[in-house]
Amino acid sequence: MKKLTLKEFAEQEGQVKAASKLGIRQSAISKALRLKRNIFVLIHPDGTTEAEEVKPFPTKKNDFSTQEV
Repeated sequence: MKKLTLKEFAEQEGQVKAASKLGIRQSAISKALRLKRNIFVLIHPDGTTEAEEVKPFPTKKNDFSTQEV
């Protein structure tokens, strides 16, 4: 299995082809790159691809740690 950043994958394949391989639209690739999202593309030995995003948990937007339960 090969692991690339979304940026590397899009540069290698082109945004349109990268989007097609991931089952999304080119605009989603463009937006993710523009926002510098921490996304990795996994290329499996059989040629299939999938993407995963690494981000902090909990996110600061939805940090409920200060709320009482």
